[in-house]
Amino acid sequence: MDYEIPINVAGLNLKNPVIVASGILGLSQSIFNRLYNIGAGAIVSKSISLLPREGYRNPTIVNVDSMSYINAVGLANPGAESFSKEISKNNGPLLVSLVGSDKSEFPVIAKKFSNLKILGFELNLSCPHVEKMGMEIGDDLNLVYDIIRSIKKDTAKPLFVKVGLGKSDIIEVAKVAESAGADGITAINTLRAMKIDIETRCPILENKIGGLSGSAIKPLGVRCVFELSKSLRIPIIGCGGIMAYTDVIEYMMAGASAIQIGSLIGLKGINSIGKIVRGLHSYLEAANISDIKEIIGIAHR
Repeated sequence: MDYEIPINVAGLNLKNPVIVASGILGLSQSIFNRLYNIGAGAIVSKSISLLPREGYRNPTIVNVDSMSYINAVGLANPGAESFSKEISKNNGPLLVSLVGSDKSEFPVIAKKFSNLKILGFELNLSCPHVEKMGMEIGDDLNLVYDIIRSIKKDTAKPLFVKVGLGKSDIIEVAKVAESAGADGITAINTLRAMKIDIETRCPILENKIGGLSGSAIKPLGVRCVFELSKSLRIPIIGCGGIMAYTDVIEYMMAGASAIQIGSLIGLKGINSIGKIVRGLHSYLEAANISDIKEIIGIAHR
C-alpha cells in the first residue's frame, strides 16, 4: 500500500498530509506506533497540562447523528511529567498539544518535551468546554501573543496554534498568532454545543455544554480555512468533519497544507486513516497530479 504523498508543512517533511487530531488516541506510545504503521502522516497528542487532570464524569460523549457528536471530556490527561516519560523513546512524527490556565505554565510544559524526538507543538487555544482553559484564553489577544512568544523563546521546534470560533474573530486571532511567531495554524476546533434529554428534561452531558465535532462542522471548517488562507503567510492545517478523502481535497483546495482527522477514527476505527490516504492517492493519480501542493488553495484562483 502506498502512503507516500509527501508534503512539507512549516519545515516538517510528512509522508502524507493526513494527521491524527488531538484528543483521539493521544496518550499511549504503543498506540502512536500503531497509528504510524497504519499510515498517519503525523499525530497530535491529547492536550497536555502542567499537572494531571481527571476531566469530567460520565456521560462525556453524546451522539448527534450517525456522523457527529458532542463531547466534554474535560481535557483529562496525566500531566506533562508523566507524559514526557511515556514518549521518552518516541521516534515517530508526533506533535504535543499544550494547554494551560495561566500563561506562565506554557513554557514550563514545553520545556518538558523540547529535548525529546517530537516534531513540535500544537497550542490549544480553543477548547470550548473547560473554563479558564482553551477558548477563554484564545479570546484574549494580548494573552495569545504573550503565550506564543514565551513558548517560541525557548524552543526552535515548530508551533502550530489551534484556533476556534469563540468571541474573537478567528482571523484576528490567527494574525496575532502569526505576528507572535507561530509556525502554522490549525483550524478549527469543536464548537460549543449541547443536547437535552426530553424525558429527563436535563442536559445529557455531565458538563452540560460540550464541543460539537464530526461532519456537521465541516462547512464551517472549510470556510474558515478559505478565509484564513487569504490573510496569512504561515501554513494552515484544516480540521473538522473530515469523513472521506473528498473532504481532504476540499480543505486543501480551500488553502490547507495538511488536515487532521478525529471524529472519523472514533466512529469508524483507526483503519479509516489508511482508507483516507488510499483514496487521496487514487484521486491524485486519476487527476494526473504529481505533487499534492498543486491543489493547495486552488479554489482561490
